[in-house]
Amino acid sequence: MSDASASPDLERSQGIERIRDRTYGGFFVVCALITVLTTIAIFLTLLSDSVAFFSEVSIADFLTGLHWSPNPTGGGSDFGAVPLFVGTLVVTATAAFVALPIGTLTAIYLSEYATPRARSILKPMLEVLAGIPTVVYGYFALVYVTPALKATLFPSISTFNALSASLMVGIMTIPMVSSISEDAMSAVPDELRQAGYGLGATKFEVSTGIVVPAAISGIASSYILAISRAIGETMVVVVAMGAQANLPAVRDGLAGIPYVHPGDVLLDPGMTMTVAMVQIAGGDLTGGSLPYDAMFALGLTLFAVTLVMNVVSDLVANRYREEY
Repeated sequence: MSDASASPDLERSQGIERIRDRTYGGFFVVCALITVLTTIAIFLTLLSDSVAFFSEVSIADFLTGLHWSPNPTGGGSDFGAVPLFVGTLVVTATAAFVALPIGTLTAIYLSEYATPRARSILKPMLEVLAGIPTVVYGYFALVYVTPALKATLFPSISTFNALSASLMVGIMTIPMVSSISEDAMSAVPDELRQAGYGLGATKFEVSTGIVVPAAISGIASSYILAISRAIGETMVVVVAMGAQANLPAVRDGLAGIPYVHPGDVLLDPGMTMTVAMVQIAGGDLTGGSLPYDAMFALGLTLFAVTLVMNVVSDLVANRYREEY
């Protein structure tokens, strides 16, 4: 009879298995290095041409200038990026106003209210929105959303405007918010839900008072990633927003307090940093010219903004992550 108390040999055999494991490990390391080196190469490419640009235009003039006209006909060039910052901020803020609440409520429904069958149908359908080409969103905003707004709420809205572009960017980023938030909520242990029900809480109170706070790190990360996505969006704003680097008029309010009317920002054309880059790249500029280098300065600015947003996302996730 065999000895039942003998310990089984769980060690891998030497030789080919060890070589195979090392090969897999080396392959994974190479893949990781490719991503890191690609990011470093992009940064160095942007930095090299940006240095040439900032040697001609001061950083202060670039960040605080009020006029953007890199290649005007018969005149000089202006490289004040404030109109581009305003346009980017308007699109991002309006898109976040649409995507964050709708995406969060959708995630709560999918995680806490939907049946398994409904979730298996609705979540893939929702994520299909993320696979639609962004130029389609821009075309839809230009052909359908803007005429609908003009016929109903805003008769004075321009053909190219920030409002319709922002709405479509918000709709486009809803899947990112809802999917990541729903995954974070689904990871909350059922014991926390059952404890809430045992204390007499309703389903709504459990969902909003227990599940959402427990998943706040994932939800906050989804918010930051969606905002970063909206900041870097290009085709929707190129098609629907136009390409005019305008600053809204500053009006005098009560007691002489200056303010900006939202209609002057949302209902008129504008320009984001990404649109400015597309406009420069599509022009007849030669490499090495100052307007051409301005494209890389804008790219470096976007790179820095999105890098900061992603670092903040990681810090928030690590700070508020719950371990169960």
